[in-house]
Amino acid sequence: MPTRKELLDMQFIDARARVIDVAAFLDRIDRHPGDGEEPRLKALRRALPILLSDSPGRAKAVLEALSDTSDVMPESAAFQGATGAPPASEPA
Repeated sequence: MPTRKELLDMQFIDARARVIDVAAFLDRIDRHPGDGEEPRLKALRRALPILLSDSPGRAKAVLEALSDTSDVMPESAAFQGATGAPPASEPA
């Protein structure tokens, strides 16, 4: 089993790049006008404090914060694909 230092040596650059990518994405969003209450953005903002916590199970908690847990299927979709976040009708 690798040590903490060995894990950092192997994976730090990749994790660093992903964090910078999220920061750049949020910067892009902030530069554009629009509804700050958009459900996907709210879900992402809700997930960030989880990421910073020292609690075990962060990956699961972040996934749950970004997941649509509703059990109601819409009659039709406004677009093809998933939103990756709870719909606006779900509590934040």
